Amino acid sequence: MHFPTSPSSLLLSLLALPLTVSAWSPPSYPGYSLVWSDTFSGSSATLPSTSNWDIIDRNLHVNNELQTYRANPRQVQLSGGQTLQIVPWRDGSVSGGWTSGRIESRYTFTPQRGKKTMGEALIRFGGNDVGSKQGIWPAFWLLGQSIREGTGWPACGELDVMETVNGQLTGYGTVHCHVYPGGVCNEPLGRGATIGIPNQDWQRWTIVWDRTTGDWRSETITWFMNDRQFHQLRGDQLNDANVWASLTAKPLFFILNVAVGGDWPGYPNGNTQDGYGSMMEVAYVAHYST
Repeated sequence: MHFPTSPSSLLLSLLALPLTVSAWSPPSYPGYSLVWSDTFSGSSATLPSTSNWDIIDRNLHVNNELQTYRANPRQVQLSGGQTLQIVPWRDGSVSGGWTSGRIESRYTFTPQRGKKTMGEALIRFGGNDVGSKQGIWPAFWLLGQSIREGTGWPACGELDVMETVNGQLTGYGTVHCHVYPGGVCNEPLGRGATIGIPNQDWQRWTIVWDRTTGDWRSETITWFMNDRQFHQLRGDQLNDANVWASLTAKPLFFILNVAVGGDWPGYPNGNTQDGYGSMMEVAYVAHYST
């Protein structure tokens, strides 16, 4: 599939600009219109817009993770430079010994039949050495709105646009769906692929739903980092119209978080550092449609 985008030099030009509102505006893409975005403008050390985001303030008790999420600028803050910073901290006052941040968009969208839909975020990681990030697990992902209405996981549908663990410069793009264990998405592993991340600096992470074919079997979901495709899933690979619809034809919402520990990354060790050097920083989140 051809991904309609501006030249790859766009990213370099974007990152060369001063840290201003214009620098962090979502890019324009030929054939696409920007439908919704958050550019995280606002005063430093304040929370992001609660009109746009549900800021989680509890321990979700999932995946054997350690962190308690806090709706506090110490864990989730606007930088004052048009970015969002999600920061994990050691904290002996909470069960598990860590606090961190997770925000979920109140905004939802449904990829439209006959159109292409795109979700994107510009993300970088804190500058701590990768060897000091054991147990740190940042992610940009989506869940089906139906999970808020009582549908369980993974039937609600989950699309992980970017995850990385333990400071490793490997990005994971994954779909979770259908039933647990097993099912057409091979849970709990899901259906995924990886890409090498050049460094801990800014990268664009993009997911595109292509529903232009008129037949769900040939519709696709495709993952990109900086315009480079690294994963694609077609409807006929799942071979189940209802499951495919949970990923492509039902409302979805964005999630940004930094987890700590859990079944996948394992747990922090004595070398794991907390704070801004282990954060995930986000310049924008955007939804586009043709």
